[in-house]
Amino acid sequence: MEKLKQITDKRIAAHTRLLALNSKVYKAFLDMEKAAFSEGALAKKEKELIAVGISVVINCESCMQWHIEQAAQAGASLQEVLEAVEVGIEMGGGPATVSTRFALEVMDAVFSQ
Repeated sequence: MEKLKQITDKRIAAHTRLLALNSKVYKAFLDMEKAAFSEGALAKKEKELIAVGISVVINCESCMQWHIEQAAQAGASLQEVLEAVEVGIEMGGGPATVSTRFALEVMDAVFSQ
């Protein structure tokens, strides 16, 4: 749990700092993120589940945490998140099983609340 809190704190601090620095690139990224995850032909929940699988493949712990949390907030069940992680395992092979260890920790934290 402490690691998850540290990742969240660092993400918030970096977000705040980049906005304070008036980063045009970061602001453009936030606009792109908003557009990418907005409701469309795919629901936000589905898009977050896609991002979960991608996060496992690229081994981005902060991404896994964020997108698992966002998927749950969008209504995804533990089973749906697990299946997204499993797609990541299939696409990423053995190295993705290592990433999955962290995803499981996040899932435990998110779905045990």
